[in-house]
Amino acid sequence: MRHFARLIVIVFTILRFGLDELALSGFRQRWVRLLARVITLGRRLDAPRGQRLRLALERLGPIFVKFGQVLSTRRDFLPADVADELARLQDSVPPFPAEQARRLVEQAFGRPIDAVFSQFDAQPVASASIAQVHFAVLRNGREVAVKVLRPGMLAAIEADLALLRTLARWVEWLSADGKRLKPRDVVAEFDKYLHDELDLVREAANASQLRRNMQSLALVMVPEMVWELCTKGVIVMERMVGVPISQVPRLREAGVDVQKLARDGVTIFFTQVFRDGFFHADMHPGNIQVSLAPTTFQRYISLDFGIVGTLTEFDKEYLAQNFIAFFRRDYRRVAELHVESGWVPRTTRVDELESAVRAVCEPHFNRPLKDISLGDVLLRLFQASRRFNVKIQPQLVLLQKTLLNVEGLGRQLDPELDLWSTAKPFLEHWMKDQVGWRGFVKRLQREAPRYVQLLPQLPRLLHQRLQPRPVTEARALEALLDETRRVHRLLQALAWSAVGFVAGVLATQAFLY
Repeated sequence: MRHFARLIVIVFTILRFGLDELALSGFRQRWVRLLARVITLGRRLDAPRGQRLRLALERLGPIFVKFGQVLSTRRDFLPADVADELARLQDSVPPFPAEQARRLVEQAFGRPIDAVFSQFDAQPVASASIAQVHFAVLRNGREVAVKVLRPGMLAAIEADLALLRTLARWVEWLSADGKRLKPRDVVAEFDKYLHDELDLVREAANASQLRRNMQSLALVMVPEMVWELCTKGVIVMERMVGVPISQVPRLREAGVDVQKLARDGVTIFFTQVFRDGFFHADMHPGNIQVSLAPTTFQRYISLDFGIVGTLTEFDKEYLAQNFIAFFRRDYRRVAELHVESGWVPRTTRVDELESAVRAVCEPHFNRPLKDISLGDVLLRLFQASRRFNVKIQPQLVLLQKTLLNVEGLGRQLDPELDLWSTAKPFLEHWMKDQVGWRGFVKRLQREAPRYVQLLPQLPRLLHQRLQPRPVTEARALEALLDETRRVHRLLQALAWSAVGFVAGVLATQAFLY
């Protein structure tokens, strides 16, 4: 009941902007269309539907705005007018007053704003759901961007998250799929990332990590942080100059190869996911620009690092094997991986799961991206997963969201881009690095410090283990024989493990090549 007031606000907002009429308008049944007409009697809904949806999401707060941001990249799901209007959520959320921004900056630094900046633009260059950005010039003449957290954000997000937790409990209780979908775990995952986004120092640290990771790739630029001017509520970073990636005609006029740009975006995404296990998880068009400067021409510019995703080595290996199996249409291997990982019960028949996966994925291969709806694939996989009790993995929710963002960007840049064939060579190279001899050497190097400490102790430990205890001679001899057998079995197991490892590496290399 403590969320009752918020529920009333949500319902009132839905009715005020006519979102109920929008939801029902997609149904073809006669009685549903009649119901939509009845509920709109007495209300004036003159504004376009996309504008009404955008205004409603802005009124409901940051969580709903982020939902709209994700939707705006999926033009295959939405009418053009709705997608165009939702795209304004990415960097055109109404800003808070400039005087309030100046006051927040002065509070963060504990000194007048003129003591820090020789110039501070009152008009924000971007205004998003969590913060807004002002351009400024430091006293030493360096051009920077100043990101200021919106006031009152923590209380607003806490209220909506509390409501989502309650709704998640209801879903688990009322829905047959509730436990399998793990709605409470999913809400907890977004809770963590939203709170991380409210700590701008954490965002600055994320940016520094991505900047280090991406330096060797030379495809994307990340702004450098001015660490002495970074606090939880305000951060200062290098000013980046570029063209928003959504302005494709302008990029073409400047001579940018948009087809290559689309392929580079896929490479950046898979590099961050599979090489680093640390990826930009908020890649909507408002956070991505393209440099037109002569020295960095056609490079991506990444902005807004409040939400990043991380993957363990197990997650990366499992996902890579799944992707490669998908690309090769090895649906049986996909089914086996689901069983091996515990995503489906051990009693699941692999052949039945293989057949279900084949029915979902086979129609989508060898087609350009413009003809493939990843949303349709995910929907049909969800329907198939219900039959096999597939467990949703909350740690991969951000990866799924980012993959949708990448697909949306690729669709805008090059509708003919084949996402599968573009990603396949990269993943195969990654697997060779991980499973082949190079991967073996890298793991040895990583474990070397432990071996250096352990190896000198082995003779002493073995000697202590083989020393007879002060017991009768017969028992001492028996104990010595037991220890000898154990050592023999251990050495035998190590030898067979080495043989198995070498055979596995050779087989994997042959499979990959």
